[in-house]
Amino acid sequence: MMLVANSCLAELLITCDLFWMAIFALENDLKQQQYMDSFCIFRGYAIYTTCFTQNYSYFLQAIYRYMSIVHPTRLFWRSKRVQIFFIGLSWFIGVICVFPHLFTGRIVYHSDDQICQMSLNLSVVTVYNVVLLYLIPVNGTIFIYFKLVRYVKQMSTHVTSANTLLRAQRELNMVHRIVVLVSLLVAFGLPYAIFIFMGFFTQPPKYHFRIAYTSISVSLIIIMITIFQSTEPLKAFISRKINRRPIMTVQTAE
Repeated sequence: MMLVANSCLAELLITCDLFWMAIFALENDLKQQQYMDSFCIFRGYAIYTTCFTQNYSYFLQAIYRYMSIVHPTRLFWRSKRVQIFFIGLSWFIGVICVFPHLFTGRIVYHSDDQICQMSLNLSVVTVYNVVLLYLIPVNGTIFIYFKLVRYVKQMSTHVTSANTLLRAQRELNMVHRIVVLVSLLVAFGLPYAIFIFMGFFTQPPKYHFRIAYTSISVSLIIIMITIFQSTEPLKAFISRKINRRPIMTVQTAE
């Protein structure tokens, strides 16, 4: 639940940042002005940080499931203290990994899109951004899933207790759901990926950031619904909160 809550927190912060960007862009559009406020660079910085923590939160979940299946006796690596450490470490790295974007002045104001982002052209920082923020966590999560599929298949062909095999299959199913979430990110992030690839050779089309982030915003809604539907403890907790009715007392006159 801690790892799922970490993913939900990252999703929430991304949503808040995108909403802030949209409000700023809408206000400038209505006033027909091109204006960069004092928080513009911060919003651009925050979107990269929260994207990092979101992608690596899924990676952390996959690693946890891997340890549960392959090394069930090593409880230390699945303890609450270790999970809190890795969650905190991911947020810390997410904050400092975007420093190259700031120190090199790569996050700039784009007047057409009314947004502060890194220009999508071929550079060391662009490649660094793609590899660290996307390729490593996404490919790592998918790699762990296929490793676990192979491991569980091998378990089914050997003499394994029914309880152990059932638990491994249940954990594998959880990793499959994580891969589904990552696949949604990849699918709805495809416009952004296409614009990055175009930027290596030519100038992306006008309003490319608006198009890309509109697609990402839709994906966040679908991902949050998917997390809620696929996480039974979370669903049960929210259902109890919603269905709880206050106890009303009726006073009778004597």
